[in-house]
Amino acid sequence: MNDFKQTYGPWAVVTGASSGIGEEFARQLASKGLNLVLVARRKEKLDALGEELCMQHGIDYRSAKVDLADTGILDAIETATHDLDIGLLVSNAGYAKMGEFLTLPAEELEKMLRLNVVTHMELSHYFGNRMVSKGRKGGLLLVSSMAAFQGVPYLANYSGAKSYILNLGESLNNELKDKGIDVSVLVPGPTDTEMMTSVDADMSSMPMPAMPASQAVKEALQALERNKPYLVPGTLNRLMVGLMGRRLLTRGANVKMWGTIMKRTLLPVSR
Repeated sequence: MNDFKQTYGPWAVVTGASSGIGEEFARQLASKGLNLVLVARRKEKLDALGEELCMQHGIDYRSAKVDLADTGILDAIETATHDLDIGLLVSNAGYAKMGEFLTLPAEELEKMLRLNVVTHMELSHYFGNRMVSKGRKGGLLLVSSMAAFQGVPYLANYSGAKSYILNLGESLNNELKDKGIDVSVLVPGPTDTEMMTSVDADMSSMPMPAMPASQAVKEALQALERNKPYLVPGTLNRLMVGLMGRRLLTRGANVKMWGTIMKRTLLPVSR
């Protein structure tokens, strides 16, 4: 715990911290003694979580109410963090909307790209530069999705956006290694979160069961400490990626398979 705090502390920024994977990152980082800047739209949830973690672990926290799908988010982020020694960014906030690409509203598609692409780029650039300018070691941990590994019909825009996050993180892992900045991408499959239950689909049709967010986050933090470019959490998820996605099927067959799976998840909702 002390080594982790010394490397990535004293403060960590966690986006999308009001629920799901982001909340779990906050909990596990607090247990390691890191102070937290919690970022999301629902400030009351951030404050409730922050107060709880202060009581449990004796840490400090700040909450920042920011809609990360908006433009100009860095002004609010800088205001919340300018006087803090930030050693870790967990860029987790994301957004998914399932359905046929041509039927989804253009504003929804743009929001998805803003939150899943531009925000991750802006935060990585901003905090990466802050860490390097201070000559300190630090970390960037980005959250992508198994949808990043191939096109996913009925999640076309989302899978494209998540591919950006994975490629960005892998590239930065190499670029920033000599600057003392560890970069890792968490690439989860179905995860038991609020976002998972809010999508308009029957996720029970997925071939992999939803895994606890706590397991995904634990594995992600271990991967960061090893400066592993990316981590797919869970044995079954890794099997799906390694065997079916990379060895047994061609890329085209893999996309076709996922199209069949995703269409099946949408059917109960469309009836």
